[in-house]
Amino acid sequence: MRKVIEVHPQPGFCLKIVFDNKETKLFDVTPYMELGIFKELKNVEYFNKVTIKLSSVSWPNEQDFSPDTLYLLGKSELTNPC
Repeated sequence: MRKVIEVHPQPGFCLKIVFDNKETKLFDVTPYMELGIFKELKNVEYFNKVTIKLSSVSWPNEQDFSPDTLYLLGKSELTNPC
């Protein structure tokens, strides 16, 4: 399992994530924003409060994505999914 070592919110509700193997991926959060607890992420100020918690990304009200999800569904910066 990869670990998230850096996370940076990007415009358009995208996350730039650096993993422990130094690989960087972009993860588009918009497909999840209509689902239950993730609706709160539509607020840009709140979205930008993303942090690392237990090797994953998390927000203050406990929305989170697992490192496996981020790694497997994240895209290379070259493909620019966000």
